[in-house]
Amino acid sequence: MKFTAAFLAPLFLASTTHALVGISPGYVSKTAGWNLKEISPLQRVEGETRHTFSMSDMTRDVVQVAMESPSARPLTTEVNLWLGPDYTPYKLTAHSEDGAEYPIQVLVGTKKYACNVEIKNAGPYTQSLTAACSYAVPPLADSTTDIKYEQATYIEGGAIKVQTFPAEVEELQVMLTTKGKHLKAKVELLLGPNNIKQEFDVYASNGEKNPLFLVFETPGAGYAIRVKNLATVEYPLDMYTRASRTGTAQASAATAQWN
Repeated sequence: MKFTAAFLAPLFLASTTHALVGISPGYVSKTAGWNLKEISPLQRVEGETRHTFSMSDMTRDVVQVAMESPSARPLTTEVNLWLGPDYTPYKLTAHSEDGAEYPIQVLVGTKKYACNVEIKNAGPYTQSLTAACSYAVPPLADSTTDIKYEQATYIEGGAIKVQTFPAEVEELQVMLTTKGKHLKAKVELLLGPNNIKQEFDVYASNGEKNPLFLVFETPGAGYAIRVKNLATVEYPLDMYTRASRTGTAQASAATAQWN
């Protein structure tokens, strides 16, 4: 009896520790869209806790991460890419005013390494979030390459760029990248002159291999993107934008709140 108890105790401790850490295996998305239920099994992350997804397929290099609030509450989160035990080449902090209307949708490059993607709910314990994470599938997985067919906007270190877009754009892709230098920037989704609906702060050790790729939901007119290059002048970045879904609204309505 004593031998059995001594043998089972470490196994129980190990399984309990694993549950507390919160680790899920990597998945492959069933959709090129952003329906959380089709991306991966849903993971609830309570406030002030974190969950890690283990991505070990070295034939794939784009991970799809989506988060929303089940009760339309604000979202305050971090997304960290871990390569090895103590190397974090990519860190993204995000805030959404309404996690149901403005979900967090991002593509993270893995450079075809086995890695972990950590999602940390930095909000209070009363504000849980629902997350999904998986390897992206085409055509979404090819978006970081395809968006470069659009005209790039050059933003020097320390500069700010505001870009409006037509009202018929219902979903907007935004990518920030560099020529191999590190990337440090802030991206804000504005509704009107200074009404911030979402904001993202990113650091990437190599903005070419780990660009920031965001997908914004823009339900209506009056939206714009504001990008701040937080790096010094010798670290410029390129911004690409592309509409990934459009409707029938009139383009003139988009600029009405800006005049």
